[in-house]
Amino acid sequence: VQLVESGGGSVQAGGSLRLSCTASGFTSDDYFIGWFRQAPGKEREGVVLIKSSDGRTDYADSVKGRFTISFGDAKNTVYLEMNNLKPEDTAVYYCAADSRTYYTFSYLLKGLTGMDYWGKGTLVTVSS
Repeated sequence: VQLVESGGGSVQAGGSLRLSCTASGFTSDDYFIGWFRQAPGKEREGVVLIKSSDGRTDYADSVKGRFTISFGDAKNTVYLEMNNLKPEDTAVYYCAADSRTYYTFSYLLKGLTGMDYWGKGTLVTVSS
């Protein structure tokens, strides 16, 4: 499985950005895919996951109401729409996926086990 992110950049606080993750190589139609982020000097944290088979989602509390994850029409692309960005959203954002659907959203989002597949990351910088 390959994951390629795009769409990072710099924006002022209150602004918006959309990240994209194009996925290839899945052998199943049922998997988790989403975004993690790592800010300078901090541990990586889960942002949001979506389940491919039914579209259910789970968001970190810090981004609920501001970020939205969705599939593109072809379902090989996942978008992260980020609105009302804050300086504390500054981080490298990684697209990640996992085909072990016996795990729960919470278990994966909290990083209790590492995701199977990772992109290289894209930098988001929010200035105040």
